[in-house]
Amino acid sequence: MIERIIRYSVTHKLVVGLGVLVLIALGIRAITRLPVDAVPDITNNQVQVITIAPTLATLEVEQFVSYPIEQALGNLPEVHELRSISRFGVSQVTIVFDDAFDTYLARQLVNERLQLVRADLPPGVEQPYLAPLSTGLGEVFQYVIHPKPGYEGRYDAMQLREVQDWIVARQLMGTAGVAEINSFGGYLKQFEVAVDPARLHGMGLGIGDLLTALERNNGNTGGAYIERSSNAYYIRGVGLAKGIADVERIVVETPEHGAPVLVRDVATVRLGHAPRYGAMTRNGEGEVVGGIVMMLKGENANKVVAWVKERLVRIEKNLPEGLMIDPFLDRTALVDRAIGTVEKNLLEGALIVILVLVLFLGQLRAGLIVASVIPLAMLFALILMDLTGETGNLMSLGAIDFGLIVDGAVIIVEAVLHRLHHGRAHAELSRKEMDDEVGTAAGRMMNAATFGQLIILIVYVPILSLSGIEGKMFGPMARTVAFAILGAILLSLTYVPMMSALFIKRRTGQDKPNFSDRMMAAVEGAYRPALERVLRHRMAVVVSALVMLGASVFGFLRMGGEFIPQLEEGDFAFHSILPQGSALTASVANNQLVERKLMQFPEVKMVVGKTGTAEVPTDLMSPEQTDMLIMLKEKKEWTTTQDYWTLADSMLRALQTIPGVFFEINQPIQMRFNELMTGVRQDIAVKVYGPDLDSLRAIGDRVAALIAGVPGAGPPQPERVSGLPQITISYDRERMAALGCDVDEVNRTVRAAFAGEAAGSIYENERRFDLVVRADTSARRDIQDVARLFVRSRNGSLLPLDQVAEVRYADAPAQITHENAQRRIYVGVNAHGRDVESLVAEIQQRVDRELRLPPGYYLTFGGQFQNLVEAKARLAIALPLALLLILGLLYFTFRSLPNALLIFTAVPLSAIGGVAALYLRGMPFSISAGVGFIALFGVAVLNGMVLINTFQQLAKEGVDDVVERVRKGTVLRLRPVLMTASVASLGFLPMALSGSAGAEVQRPLATVVIGGLVTATLLTLVVLPVLYVMVWSRVKRSAAPVKAVALLLALGGAAQLQAQELPRFTLEAALDTAHALNPGLRQARKLTEASEELRRTGSELPATSLMYMQGQYNGYAKDDNNITIQQTIPFPTRMAARSGLVKAEAEAQLMREAVAAADLDMALKQSYHRLAYLQARDRLLREQDSLFAGLLRVEELRFATGEAAQLARTSAEVRSLEAREQWERNRADLRTEQARFGMLLGLDGPADRAPAPFTALVPLSLDTAVRAPDVVLLQREVQVAEQGHRTARQELLPDITLGYFNQTLISAPLGPGSDVLATRSDRFTGFMAGISLPLWFVPHTARAKAGSLREEAAVLAAEEGRRQFRTALEQALAQYRKDRATLDRYEASVLPQAERILQATQKAYAAGEIGQAEHVLNLQQVNAIRRDHLDTVNSLNGTVLLIERLSASGRTNP
Repeated sequence: MIERIIRYSVTHKLVVGLGVLVLIALGIRAITRLPVDAVPDITNNQVQVITIAPTLATLEVEQFVSYPIEQALGNLPEVHELRSISRFGVSQVTIVFDDAFDTYLARQLVNERLQLVRADLPPGVEQPYLAPLSTGLGEVFQYVIHPKPGYEGRYDAMQLREVQDWIVARQLMGTAGVAEINSFGGYLKQFEVAVDPARLHGMGLGIGDLLTALERNNGNTGGAYIERSSNAYYIRGVGLAKGIADVERIVVETPEHGAPVLVRDVATVRLGHAPRYGAMTRNGEGEVVGGIVMMLKGENANKVVAWVKERLVRIEKNLPEGLMIDPFLDRTALVDRAIGTVEKNLLEGALIVILVLVLFLGQLRAGLIVASVIPLAMLFALILMDLTGETGNLMSLGAIDFGLIVDGAVIIVEAVLHRLHHGRAHAELSRKEMDDEVGTAAGRMMNAATFGQLIILIVYVPILSLSGIEGKMFGPMARTVAFAILGAILLSLTYVPMMSALFIKRRTGQDKPNFSDRMMAAVEGAYRPALERVLRHRMAVVVSALVMLGASVFGFLRMGGEFIPQLEEGDFAFHSILPQGSALTASVANNQLVERKLMQFPEVKMVVGKTGTAEVPTDLMSPEQTDMLIMLKEKKEWTTTQDYWTLADSMLRALQTIPGVFFEINQPIQMRFNELMTGVRQDIAVKVYGPDLDSLRAIGDRVAALIAGVPGAGPPQPERVSGLPQITISYDRERMAALGCDVDEVNRTVRAAFAGEAAGSIYENERRFDLVVRADTSARRDIQDVARLFVRSRNGSLLPLDQVAEVRYADAPAQITHENAQRRIYVGVNAHGRDVESLVAEIQQRVDRELRLPPGYYLTFGGQFQNLVEAKARLAIALPLALLLILGLLYFTFRSLPNALLIFTAVPLSAIGGVAALYLRGMPFSISAGVGFIALFGVAVLNGMVLINTFQQLAKEGVDDVVERVRKGTVLRLRPVLMTASVASLGFLPMALSGSAGAEVQRPLATVVIGGLVTATLLTLVVLPVLYVMVWSRVKRSAAPVKAVALLLALGGAAQLQAQELPRFTLEAALDTAHALNPGLRQARKLTEASEELRRTGSELPATSLMYMQGQYNGYAKDDNNITIQQTIPFPTRMAARSGLVKAEAEAQLMREAVAAADLDMALKQSYHRLAYLQARDRLLREQDSLFAGLLRVEELRFATGEAAQLARTSAEVRSLEAREQWERNRADLRTEQARFGMLLGLDGPADRAPAPFTALVPLSLDTAVRAPDVVLLQREVQVAEQGHRTARQELLPDITLGYFNQTLISAPLGPGSDVLATRSDRFTGFMAGISLPLWFVPHTARAKAGSLREEAAVLAAEEGRRQFRTALEQALAQYRKDRATLDRYEASVLPQAERILQATQKAYAAGEIGQAEHVLNLQQVNAIRRDHLDTVNSLNGTVLLIERLSASGRTNP
């Protein structure tokens, strides 16, 4: 399937080109449509319920509002967490659902439950409503409205707020993707009826009377309509007050005697404002009014901000004169910085990959073809991201390594170059030949390429199993990488072969070495000696690797951890907290001081302080709490420092000179995420649960004191749950009963006097403002004003409040927090210069050791640490799953557990580098690093696969020596191993070194992959060969006896075989015997005889047709009969062509027999001379065994007499055992070869050669003419194809048909005019002749065309065969001359020298002049020389046999 796709792509280049153009077009379209943000939105699936209760204190809000809502919502399906915050006047309940639960369904279910709760809420509590459908990334745009220079005194805070609410926010609400415009700061305009209590009391009236009068005198009505004549007149009663004057003239009471009492008689009507719980300041210049644009969940931040800016341009033109809108937080700035980081890293990574490819491939064209896969695979990934709704952000786009993407393309292009340039003569290829070459090379390698990419693809599958925050953070990365790799696979099947066939030079043969070749030669020169050293010291290498692995495990266990590295957002969000109970005006004054100090830093562009709560209280803060948003300039403009967190510390030190204020460092998005997801702003939260608020506060203070002494912990911040100054009115029920007062009436009076009671609305065109009654400012200054407030009894009399109640100061709870229906407080702390995990561990140890909790109280750790613990638990499943997938794939690929485990060693070897890289860069373990390890393991095994696959291929090719197999395989695959590792690791390099926005999350991932691949590659080239030699040497040793026993049993049993003498043959006798008995040659001979018999079929005629017919076929007579005989004769030339075809096929089969005989002769000669080689080697090894056995006897004697140490005796014993083992292995090889020799002879058992010396052969001829029967066979195949083509052409000629018939014609006249009719005995005869022509010529023409093509193919095959045989013969002759020269040198000087060394060392050792070690070295040197001499003779004999086979100078025919 894969090969057909490749062939189609190579031959249909236009189709593939058009497909690539479509891919580019769809990719560009996807780029314009893809949602873009800085980071993935990791906010959990939550719904917030907000309830405003302006007259309820904190305890009442908890009891009457928060608790009933929690009870109603607690049993909703798929609820993961339920928490609430109760503050003075407001309740916020947060319901966290499972991420898979539909958000809109969740909001619908919450709304339905709230319908049941609303009836149970106390009077004065507004209806609960849902917070905007937004997330932690929802605050995409924030702005302030302030006067332009020169207009500062024209607008006050109330007017600015009116512009914000009725002009700016109202028009922005229609913008697509905007969930809410949250107003902040200023004063909410009201029409205030400021009551003078003394005047009201003097008139004998209470506040309730005034409220009733206002409610009854401010309204419109309608009276349907009246028809008169043809018109209808609609009736409308206009009673709405239109302004201050109308309100002043409203009658409060009309006494029986005297003038009516109007509102203006007891109160002042003026513009006022609602009590405010939040303010906004800017740059230390005073208060401003601002707005927060909250984006709808799931929208595209870039587009929403663009639409908002576009709308603001229109709105700003319609603002009152002198006002301007000034944005201070624009998400697109962070998005642009983050995407800029991604673009920079991807571009630099692509350039590095291209450079590495060109360096290793040695061709610019090839490098560019591979590199062009990068943008195309990215476009493919973007298309799938668009289709699946993925967002383009720092994680989904920033973690793509182009080195992984181009792996398949690298393998294909390298295979094409290797096929064109290695072992080929210089020639120019035609376009069709080039297509064939590319198709063949790509087809052979694509299976391996696809499998390698699939392994990388599969290791990302466990990442998709991650859930929670880490799943949202890294899931997009895994999906995008999978999309890109899938695109790369498709491009490798289609685009890369097409481009290779089109643009790679159509020239075969190796040019002079280029830079790449010289570079690799230098690397190989350094690698070979290193490999030899490690192969000699295998155990030391393995132990060293194990020690390094143990050290890395030890280091990893001691390594700290954090959830996700902090992203540098480019702006700060300092938390400024005044003492509990501070007024809003005090916070505003403090903010101006803080802002002025911060504006002194040249890096600061703008400072905006947001104190308290916004209009929609999604973030509940008290008036003493301020979020100080510090907008910074570009880093290139910084002068104080270039480090982000150093600047934050400098600012914090500058602010700590302000007494009585607590400051905390944070960032806008990070703070919002922490707050929404965990209810805590800090990285770590120590949560204390229990029933009593005072006890919780005391425990929290104790925990904060313990945390304060922990190194690396920021200032601990206990949740402020108490200490709110409060004027408490405690009713005396007995006195109220005696004086006839109602609690409800008194409450209404208190509420109206101080909080204000709405008595209707005033409309200014479309703008609506509350008409509120409250006491005048002069009557709302201290506790005495509360005590002197007059309340009305049931009999109408007015009484001071202190007569029916106790009015006093008291401390009250400031905030009550519930988590899963339990009261809790927390102590928040940020980690400064230390990882979260180790910090929590130390805090936990200190708390467990020094804190004893009372019964019913317990504590837990939350915040980022909670996320880290949950993520580690999920990684503990995902990581082993990835490893099991890798191991399973390796096993199913190689069908060998040892090989799979050997390749799998790359996993721990790569982990060494990953851990070391984190240590060297001072990075703790994080979820980013954990995902990096998963990706690393998938890439690391690829190099091991390459090496093991090569080793196994060499084993199949007959390289039995494991060490030699490793030597050849490692050098052979050194280039692809280094190239794959280089492109994969260096592709991550820009990401690892990047210091721009957003790089913090990518840096641990890239660091792990680079460090891991460096060590994995180095250790794979060192440790893996050693392990392979150790494992397979042991496997071979353990398997050798089994194989020997099996062989002996197959030959009739070991005992019988030893008792019998093996039949021995001279070479000539062996050849005669094989020609007579070998089954393969006998089969070929029978086929030749069958072909000779088929020669007689050349003159074959079609069968003769004899037909008999009887019946009523000629008239009415029913007994007529007809006898017909017909013969079809092919056209004469057609018969001649067929005869020529069977003759050619017979001659070709005869040459096939000759080739089989030649192959048998060569195999038999090779086996014969290998037996001679093994027997000579046996003699040598037997002598070596004797030498070392003698050495052992000497050392045993010396040890017994005390002249030598135990070590010398042991060493000699080891040498003797090694020599004996080598001898036994050689004897086993000898027995195996004897069995093969017998098989070639056609015997049922093994055989041996007749005794003869093992000498070097001399070729019968050194002529370069190729006379092998194979060449003749190729020519015969050409003749067969020619005759086949001729026969196919002859099919177009007609066939001749001849016939004779004899029949009766009963009742037919016997002659002209005769009345005599024919009877049954009268017979009529005749002859037939005709031709048959094919009317439909297409099949015959097609067969003729196919015959022509087969003839051309046979001619080309013959030419190619002759060229290959000629090249092989020339190479064999060159190898013979080389081996002959080496052999001459050995026989002339080296062997005599070895004999002299042997004699000298034996004498010196016997005389005690040299020690055992030197003697052993000399013996090993002599034996090595002798073995090398035998190996050289064996190699030369093999070359001579090949020359005889190619030149047909040896015996071939029987």
